[in-house]
Amino acid sequence: MAEKYVRYTEQFKSDAVAMVASGMTQAQVIKSLGVSKSALSKWVIDADMRAKGIRPPSDIEEKKELGKAMRRIRELEQENEVLRRAAAYLSQANLKAPK
Repeated sequence: MAEKYVRYTEQFKSDAVAMVASGMTQAQVIKSLGVSKSALSKWVIDADMRAKGIRPPSDIEEKKELGKAMRRIRELEQENEVLRRAAAYLSQANLKAPK
């Protein structure tokens, strides 16, 4: 059975993303609007990228590369936070060391 391709307007996509941003779960929005999970996820990710000033990619290779870069950025941010906390802990430990 072939699936039909549906083209949604930018306003429809924007409204769907706004529903998610307002606190509805993606599952609720999917059920309410009758869209696919992958479509809604893509719209939410694209909206998040636009909010961060990043132009969403148009071709598949560019999307893969951007996805890898975004994952690496998150990874580095987490590592940075661990190091920041460790430095704060160690500096407190040195202040409280018996003399």
